[in-house]
Amino acid sequence: MARLRHEITAVSGKARAGRLHTRRGVVDTPAFMPVGTQGTVKGLLPEEVSGLGAQMILGNTYHLMLRPGVVTVDKLGGLHRFMNWPGPILTDSGGFQVFSLSGLRSLDEEGASFRSHLDGQLLRMTPESVVRAQELLGSDLMMVLDECPPPGSQRDYLAASLERDARWAARALAARGDKGGALLGIVQGGVYSDLRARSVELLAELDLDGYALGGLSVGEPKPRMMEVIEGTTPQLPEGKPVYLMGVGEPADLVRCVGLGVDMFDCVLPTRMARNGTLLTSRGRLNLRNSRFKDDPAPVEEGCQCPTCRHYSRAYLRHLIMAKELLAYRLNTVHNLHYILQLMAGLRRAIAENRYDSYARQVLAGLESPGQERVALT
Repeated sequence: MARLRHEITAVSGKARAGRLHTRRGVVDTPAFMPVGTQGTVKGLLPEEVSGLGAQMILGNTYHLMLRPGVVTVDKLGGLHRFMNWPGPILTDSGGFQVFSLSGLRSLDEEGASFRSHLDGQLLRMTPESVVRAQELLGSDLMMVLDECPPPGSQRDYLAASLERDARWAARALAARGDKGGALLGIVQGGVYSDLRARSVELLAELDLDGYALGGLSVGEPKPRMMEVIEGTTPQLPEGKPVYLMGVGEPADLVRCVGLGVDMFDCVLPTRMARNGTLLTSRGRLNLRNSRFKDDPAPVEEGCQCPTCRHYSRAYLRHLIMAKELLAYRLNTVHNLHYILQLMAGLRRAIAENRYDSYARQVLAGLESPGQERVALT
């Protein structure tokens, strides 16, 4: 079968619902991928992640390459068997992590040299080695190596970087073996619409299996991010899935689905859970707030997740204040349930051609006055 096929089943304005056919099953889109950076969605069993509605998860090549090593994972049957996840896995190339190590890496035409953040060992990453690493992991969707330029990069730097990214993508495609997974290119160009268009032009010539929008949600103003997405998605090749990397704020998910995005990933719901912040249809709840000390209510009335069905805000606050490990599990269950149900609601609304009304309803709740805003630390 083909490595990847995206079947569009319904549209509502620019929003679209569909089915992503991978070699390990079908993923309903628009989809959110919980982040399992090191071969685990922190705190949860794979069966729990699946039971909450996740159909595909994300792993990270950089971290798995450092520990336990991709050769080790391969010898143990690949990442799916290693972590007991039978469904599709998308692996990030690790480029974002490498290029965030500004003091520990150097960049040239052939690739990137960097120091491991674990032990300082000098390592080398090239477009070819990244593809090979993802093949050893058994990834179903592989990302090309690219540079994620730091926020505020000069226009000339961004222009040169995206040209090199395209050359790297061509090398990655040439290096992929017959058993390699689908390969997705990454559109860069900062907040400049003409640079984004140039990146799309170069990557589209390669006829990759899908296209990601990178270098966003890294500090630019939110309205500008939305403008870039709105201007870029219509230029991407038809019939290919569109993946927005690293965006997981509920309101952003709703809006970006309306701009034609099919796939998302972000650490936000799981990281916030570990910090004691719960996502609800009325905004965020910071369980560290003393007003929840004696609150017998669930996180959200009507929520059918195991956390809300069995535990109170008071109990969850007690756990997080006592630094009990169960707090991280229960909070993560709720936050992932919330995000995955939000995506399911978007899919239903698109199928019924009522995306606009559904989006307005969700956003009205999330953005009502007085909602808490907690830093993601």
